[in-house]
Amino acid sequence: MDIKFCGAAREVTGSAHLITLDSGYKILLDCGLYQGNEEELESFNKNWYFDPKEIDVVVLSHAHIDHSGRLPFLVKSGFNGNIYSTHATRSLCSIMLLDSAKIQQYDAEYKNRQAEQRGEGQHFKPLYETKHVNDTMKLFRSMEYDRWFRIHPEVEVLYRDAGHILGSASVTLRIGGEKLVGFTGDIGRPDRPILRDPIPMPEVDYLICESTYGDKDHISKPAEKKLFLDIVQETCVDRGGKLIIPAFSVGRTQDIVYIFDQLFNEGVLPQIPIYVDSPLAVNATQVYGSHPECYDNELNEYLMIDDDPFGFNTLKYVRSVEYSKSLNDKKEPCVIISAAGMANAGRVQHHIANNIENERNTILMVGYASPSTPGGMLINGVDKLKLFGKWLQVNAQVKRIDALSAHGDRTEMMDFLKNQKSKLKSLFLVHGEYDTQQAWKEYLHENGFDRVEIPALQDSFSLYSE
Repeated sequence: MDIKFCGAAREVTGSAHLITLDSGYKILLDCGLYQGNEEELESFNKNWYFDPKEIDVVVLSHAHIDHSGRLPFLVKSGFNGNIYSTHATRSLCSIMLLDSAKIQQYDAEYKNRQAEQRGEGQHFKPLYETKHVNDTMKLFRSMEYDRWFRIHPEVEVLYRDAGHILGSASVTLRIGGEKLVGFTGDIGRPDRPILRDPIPMPEVDYLICESTYGDKDHISKPAEKKLFLDIVQETCVDRGGKLIIPAFSVGRTQDIVYIFDQLFNEGVLPQIPIYVDSPLAVNATQVYGSHPECYDNELNEYLMIDDDPFGFNTLKYVRSVEYSKSLNDKKEPCVIISAAGMANAGRVQHHIANNIENERNTILMVGYASPSTPGGMLINGVDKLKLFGKWLQVNAQVKRIDALSAHGDRTEMMDFLKNQKSKLKSLFLVHGEYDTQQAWKEYLHENGFDRVEIPALQDSFSLYSE
């Protein structure tokens, strides 16, 4: 049995890991879109490190685009097998992949207009279109948590709740009835809003593990809630400015809205308008409402006093482009939550471009952003930012709350992995910046994990029973 790392290798996005059994049966764990601007990975999304027609099955950990976003391109390229996921992941993918297709079509049209204005003959095409998403959704097979299911005479699969986003799961493969191969997917955080805590995986022989925050610890939950309130007070009340929050439409946006809902019910949230400006976030919030099987006990108890944890009097969900544009003309203080979380696409780019030069405003980053994206550049303290072909001075305050990340920190990930020490033969680190992975590897060594690998893109390993 072999494993080949075809994405998210010494990188945070583009998750794709290929397992080939001795019989030739090929299992693809995730099929994510690369999201970033590194020149060496510019062509990643358009190329495969395997033949899509030879893939027998996809086992999907969760719906985030960096894990699911190339599935329609895989289908377009000839894949016709089953795609397994949890029920909630399937629901989210149905809206997220359509949104991804529409963004790509819009971007291609925009680039073609720009090329035409320059007198160039370039013709940009989207990676896939909405019709390919429709074909992809027909291949989904959704399964429950905590029940083994068979995908091949030699292979059974177990999903356990990863506590990362709605429907997220760790993946355990039982091969030949005895050998166990695990994939953490993205490890969530205990005691987070909305979702249940991550459930540790069964002991496995070989494990593929994420590394996003392998070099740091997050702040505590109470401090995070107070930080939100303090930033709203300082920006919108004391300075009379706007608070712009780039947030992924799925997971992060719902967490933030839930926190604001709690602050509103406590009577401490300033009476200012709060806008969720993302059609995808609106749809995703509706999906969240239809999957209460993923809720934690805290949210179930909260529903006894508030039957809508994602809505309150000063909150407005924005769908139309016209209303979104009108937010930039408003002079009064407000909070705008808009996608994308790395500020590398979507409506939030327009809000940043229109507000970044005003010193009264604040841009609040609430999670990981690749260093090459506008969000990453803001986190790293750039003085100027180029958006829509124009250099803009960064006069607005830039703040960051890492604690809201849906990824566990190094201590939380170690707690998730602590049951793996006795049986594990090899641990492969993926989904992390290389410097972070090296720190995470050292931390793992200090805590009793000896055989830790950091594979590069296209690295292959043979896995044998010992």
